[in-house]
Amino acid sequence: MLKVAFAPRHQARKPATLKDLATIRKALLLSLEDCTSAGAARLRTKVAQAKTPQELWMLRNDAYQLISQQHNQSVAAERINDMIHFFQGWLDPKQIARIK
Repeated sequence: MLKVAFAPRHQARKPATLKDLATIRKALLLSLEDCTSAGAARLRTKVAQAKTPQELWMLRNDAYQLISQQHNQSVAAERINDMIHFFQGWLDPKQIARIK
């Protein structure tokens, strides 16, 4: 009984609106703007189909890989890290980590 009483409670989050999702999608797509490979085209489709901020967050690794291939790892890390603030409030803070 004490475990339940002292267990950390997760704050209830409101669902993301279409506007919220559009803002996150736009940021992710802008990070890929100069990537022209077939993989980038596939990722753009996945970004367009994502229904939650969590799904979009999971696509950031794919974006990192594509940007790294087009440019280099430091450019990719900078672009991905610049998007973190768009995800704050939608994900558990423990999930949000900067790329080093």
